[in-house]
Amino acid sequence: MKRIALVLASICFAGSAHAADPLLESAAAFTGQIFHLSTGVPGVVIAAVRDGESAVYGFGETEKGNGTEPDADTRIAVASITKSFTGLVMASLVADGTIALTDPAGPHVKLVDALPERDGHTIRFVDLATHASGLGRELEPVPGAEKYTDAAFAANLVDGALLFAPGTGISYSNIGFDVLGMALSGAAGMPYADLMQARVLDPLGLSATGYNVPRGENAFTGYDWNGNAMAVEQPISNRFGASSLTTTPRDMVGYLEWNLDRFGVEGAEARAISHAAHLIRDGLDPVFGLDESGRMDAMGLGWVIMMPEGNRPLIIQKAGGTNGIFSYIAFAPTRGVGVFMAINQFDFAAGMEMATVANDLIAALAPR
Repeated sequence: MKRIALVLASICFAGSAHAADPLLESAAAFTGQIFHLSTGVPGVVIAAVRDGESAVYGFGETEKGNGTEPDADTRIAVASITKSFTGLVMASLVADGTIALTDPAGPHVKLVDALPERDGHTIRFVDLATHASGLGRELEPVPGAEKYTDAAFAANLVDGALLFAPGTGISYSNIGFDVLGMALSGAAGMPYADLMQARVLDPLGLSATGYNVPRGENAFTGYDWNGNAMAVEQPISNRFGASSLTTTPRDMVGYLEWNLDRFGVEGAEARAISHAAHLIRDGLDPVFGLDESGRMDAMGLGWVIMMPEGNRPLIIQKAGGTNGIFSYIAFAPTRGVGVFMAINQFDFAAGMEMATVANDLIAALAPR
């Protein structure tokens, strides 16, 4: 087992200190070690924060046989956790008046003349950011067009493509978040990667996070359900809204600390807009694909919100999975506690258990 103490001077709250928190350290270490032993996945990393203090622990190996334990600087592709970052990009544009939550997104998506409608409902920015657009989960194959190209997206964004009227239901949609990235790029007048850098990564000091391929000995190699190493995919700009970010546990601690800074002045309005419950589950039809990591009670901008239950406080969370890596981030916004975990094998039972373990750890560190 390797223990890494984090001292994140660049992102600490003004006047705060990262003193040792024995309970945080003990609980995070025990949780990560037991999870690793019980699941048998090649590698596990767990990061936990509480009241401005933090700890990261790694178990196993970043790649089978290399002897390198995961640590605070292990490079990890976090897949759909990217959606929470895209939600924050949108929140920053709402906060400064560039767009409104209820603006139609279609006029800002340059690769089509218009987005599909249904029953008189147009797709708004808030619909895309809460999985309420009615768009399908993944692109349908298009003869003669490579997947994720402009032509493939354009062929999927046609009349009749929606599963339900926008705003009336929720169904998990990678397409929706990719289109959201395109719409935000169009509204801001800059490439989406540059927009992400300017609106989120630079202001939050997340210097190790970006759209790049995780390489090197201290990078998670992902494995499929049969234990075979999976190839690393080159990032595709049309997928930047839904996925493709690579980061480190150190940066994820910084991301958690920023999201938990309830009364911080910098970015306060964007943070509030990002976390707000913009769509409540009650009365929606359908509701599909949002309960794998815990019951979705409401949607923030890319965030899944779970109302308090038993001894567990309200939690805001997001999971991701790509190229043999599962990851999960969750925090209790009023309790100052958050957890990030990642494993490097497509073990679906372990992936779901990881979310349960993280949520239970939050409950233990921040009971109601």
